[in-house]
Amino acid sequence: MVDGYDGLCNKPKTQSYRAPGQPQSARAVETVMDELAEKLGMDPMEVRLKNAVSEGDRAPTGLRHSRFGCVEVEEAMKAHPHYSAPLEGANRGRGVAIGYRMHVGGAGLSATIAVNDDGTIKLVTGSADLSGSRIALAMRAAEALGIAAEDVTPSVADTDSVGFTAGSFGSRITFDTGRAILTATDEVIRQMKERAAMLWEAEPDDVDFVDGAFVRSQDRSERMTFKEMAGRLMETGGLVTCSASDRQGDVGPQVAGNIIDVEVDPEAGKVGILRYTTFMDVGQVVHRQNVEGQMQGGVLQGAGWALNEEYFYTEGGVIANTSLLDYRMPTTLDLPMIDTVIVEVPNPRHPYGIRGVGETPIVPPLAAVANAIHDAIGVRMTSLPMSPASIRKAINEKDGGA
Repeated sequence: MVDGYDGLCNKPKTQSYRAPGQPQSARAVETVMDELAEKLGMDPMEVRLKNAVSEGDRAPTGLRHSRFGCVEVEEAMKAHPHYSAPLEGANRGRGVAIGYRMHVGGAGLSATIAVNDDGTIKLVTGSADLSGSRIALAMRAAEALGIAAEDVTPSVADTDSVGFTAGSFGSRITFDTGRAILTATDEVIRQMKERAAMLWEAEPDDVDFVDGAFVRSQDRSERMTFKEMAGRLMETGGLVTCSASDRQGDVGPQVAGNIIDVEVDPEAGKVGILRYTTFMDVGQVVHRQNVEGQMQGGVLQGAGWALNEEYFYTEGGVIANTSLLDYRMPTTLDLPMIDTVIVEVPNPRHPYGIRGVGETPIVPPLAAVANAIHDAIGVRMTSLPMSPASIRKAINEKDGGA
């Protein structure tokens, strides 16, 4: 049973960001998991594995989980060399945390595919390219049609030029827009089968599309690749253009995990990040570099929330940050190379097994950093950010104000 409360704080307005509210929730839950492990004398990952959820288990909302890689991610973390690597030196600690996100919404997206006579295609969607999603969507269309990704020209149109498309949010673009694209490619293939049947003087049902080629069922020697068939569209009725929409939603549960090593300077309260490994069940990778970039970007932003980023207020409630110079965000000097471990447990809600990736990576860093600080200096931080001043305050309180 979970009780939730809204608190009105009258602070500056907020806008869309990764996984709103979930990093803070995980921060509370995952530090408690570490405290329980400490009291039980158990390995922190072993406690999490004993309580890991599987398909069919209920979420706090009452919904049953579909297939996802909670156990697989936690097993990968426990087996990773980072988890068992020696950590030598004073005031150094290692922390772990798991981040969870459930997304069930669907708001509708559209896609249009136009086949050119040279076998290339134009792909038009209305989903803003926030992180390289255009190339991932182009790769989806290319795979379905048996052509190279370089033969797809993806573009993002305005609202007057494409079917209804809701906002780009919710870790759903590659998932939802991808489903619309697959529906459109199915229609492209259906129409081109009719054209091939016309050329072969056969019925459309006698034409198969296999490995990027149209093949006559009765005589497998009669075969045309997608590009060859595209070159004959003009003589069979003109070029093919197809549009489709999808509003299924239900990207499903997502899980990520972090292992982090830190070194804390107890005199200054400063935290240095020594090593960072992030894990995530992504369902099925489409564009590996984009996926890794999303995982690393979420960790970077989460580390900023955990250690530095803070609003300052006067006693009268006026914000005292004069500029972004007074809102300390992490730079490349603040973190080491962030290693990524991709776990693939196909999502049953998508034909290609895809999950959302954009938001979940920011969920575990706050808790992972807090657990690492506790492991390093024995102080349990209970507020954010865990800045040098707050760490010094916590150390003083632990030492009885000395």
